Amino acid sequence: MWTELPQATKWLEKEHARVILLTGAGRNFCGGIDLASLENGVGRRDPACAARTAFAFREGLDTLQKGMAAMESVRCPTIALVQGACFGAGVDLITACDIRFATADAKLCVKEVDLAVIADMGTLQRLPGIVGQGRARELALTARQISGLEAEGMGLVSATLADPAALSQHGLAVARSIAAKPPVAVAGTKHVLLYQRDHSVADGLDYVSAWNASMLNSSDFVEVFSAAKEKRKPVFSKL
Repeated sequence: MWTELPQATKWLEKEHARVILLTGAGRNFCGGIDLASLENGVGRRDPACAARTAFAFREGLDTLQKGMAAMESVRCPTIALVQGACFGAGVDLITACDIRFATADAKLCVKEVDLAVIADMGTLQRLPGIVGQGRARELALTARQISGLEAEGMGLVSATLADPAALSQHGLAVARSIAAKPPVAVAGTKHVLLYQRDHSVADGLDYVSAWNASMLNSSDFVEVFSAAKEKRKPVFSKL
């Protein structure tokens, strides 16, 4: 999965996807990392040199981290639809998505501390910005399982739905709404939001000023006003 996610998102970009919906196959979104692979470790081991083993571990972990970050780095918005269990690596994955929805009875857990591991694929870096430092620390240090409803209350998911069918319907409706909007503005908004997360307000304002100075001159901008004048729905070309 780690190498397939970046490959999939790159392919979807080439196919001009405007939104990506991420779901789990079956009853659960993600039960967490495979315990056998965790026991075997990441990267090759060099019995003669602990430093070389550590370098190999970091190289292997970098592949895993980039796999999770694919949902964040892809140009178009990503929406995670969570049903059933979403443990450990599942939380890493959904926190890299732009929008998250869940069933009310979904079960989410930052599980790593129970496995004697420090979460290292994005949860500890992204979750505090989503739910706040206090809640993120509590969830990560206790490995407490929360429901979809509680996740909604703390802002981890934007809405909860009664069942998987309703979840899918809601996710598709939101995806279609975003896909109908000007793609240059949508991609730019995602990009600027990600930039702002790691920079000051002053830096962010300067950045968006430079971005709009170059990107406002788009055919999408012209199409919005032409469609309004002609009283029709705007039609935007592929990005």
